[in-house]
Amino acid sequence: MAQYTFEPFKIKAVETIPLTTHAARERFIRDAGYNIFLLAGETVTIDFLTDSGTSAMSDHQWAGMMEGDECYAGSRNFFHLQAVVRDIFGFERFVPTHQGRGAEQVLFGVVAHPGKVIPNNTHFDTTRANIEARGNTALDLVIPEGLEPTNRHPFKGNMNIAALRQLIEQTGVENVPLVMMTITNNAVGGQPVSMANIRETKALLAPYGIPLFIDACRYAENCYLIQQREEGYRDKSVKAIARELFAYADGFTMSAKKDGLVNIGGLLATRDPALFEQIQNRLILTEGFPTYGGLARRDLEAMARGLEEALDENYLTYRVGQVRYLAERLLEAGVPIVEPPGGHAVFLDAKRFLPHLPQSQFPAQALVVALYLAGGIRAVEIGGVMFAQKDAATGETHYPALELVRLAIPRRVYTQSHLDYVAEVIARVYAERQQVRGLRLVYEQPRLRHFTARFEMV
Repeated sequence: MAQYTFEPFKIKAVETIPLTTHAARERFIRDAGYNIFLLAGETVTIDFLTDSGTSAMSDHQWAGMMEGDECYAGSRNFFHLQAVVRDIFGFERFVPTHQGRGAEQVLFGVVAHPGKVIPNNTHFDTTRANIEARGNTALDLVIPEGLEPTNRHPFKGNMNIAALRQLIEQTGVENVPLVMMTITNNAVGGQPVSMANIRETKALLAPYGIPLFIDACRYAENCYLIQQREEGYRDKSVKAIARELFAYADGFTMSAKKDGLVNIGGLLATRDPALFEQIQNRLILTEGFPTYGGLARRDLEAMARGLEEALDENYLTYRVGQVRYLAERLLEAGVPIVEPPGGHAVFLDAKRFLPHLPQSQFPAQALVVALYLAGGIRAVEIGGVMFAQKDAATGETHYPALELVRLAIPRRVYTQSHLDYVAEVIARVYAERQQVRGLRLVYEQPRLRHFTARFEMV
């Protein structure tokens, strides 16, 4: 039976959860074009749309907000953040940004010239869009086990080293400005990357002079899973593991809205002085001065404190344990999920959940709608809506290998009883899965269409 690790904190403030009727939810989702991004938050009972910027800040972080030094340049909050970045990540050169995609647009605005190829274990949506919008190719090179939902490989997020070597040799070193590694690997089920794999990736790239950048938004959860799953790390602290991991990196981007435990904020770092100068210049043009990067200084303080709190091992045991608890409850009910559970979310396998729906009818999106109708649960599709690609020459649509629904759990927000409710609703939908109808697109944008697309029932 699933075991729950109790919350290592007390609750000082509460927020009312909206409770709605099935009839009301039918009206809300129909008016939103069957797209959960277009729902008003007040119509959602349990919001697992994302873990980005939705976490609860601590009393220590809120106290820091009152110490915001709102001067334009050189605030004391920046220097506190600088000390934390040095301590955890070991980087001297960094800039704050308003969020992760701010870091991405600054970085790729400097390095991603048209015609280049940027590989990753798996690019997530905004990373891919920022690369492709500049005329580049974003390639995913995850190991084969990462595309097998029931394979319990402990590090399914790993980079395929052989495929990366082949890509570099075929494409040419001059056409690969950098290689990225997303930790944890969100698009294949929040799966962690092993230290050995990061070390091997760096060893491969070093002779070519290709820099390795980490997409570090969930680095603390990844480091905790290294501690728990990888030989030789059980007796090391999560912070020590983080220091080793980032020692292999030449730079990193980060949405601090995940493992920074803040509602807004990001980071971009590099070891290259020349690249850092270009980053600073572009940051001033698009985000703000390098010591605030588009953020209020009080947000810099909350980020500095949140980065440290995210490494607390009691917190991480609870955090990853909460995800594991929901996964085990669902497995007990026979619900098909991506195994083993990762660090930030449980992923439903929509292909096995709704085998009667072809990918052309977007089974993951249909399942998202079904969960909302059944219990007011908002999840997100990671499948044919988010990642399908159309061949420009033939017009043929190529669907991704995985068709998933992500239940991203906000940090320090929901309790065991909330997770029990979610498990019960999903089990009920699974028992009645033959009633779930497919969807067809009636409106889409050329990039990041999942945010604004509209559908109708088939």
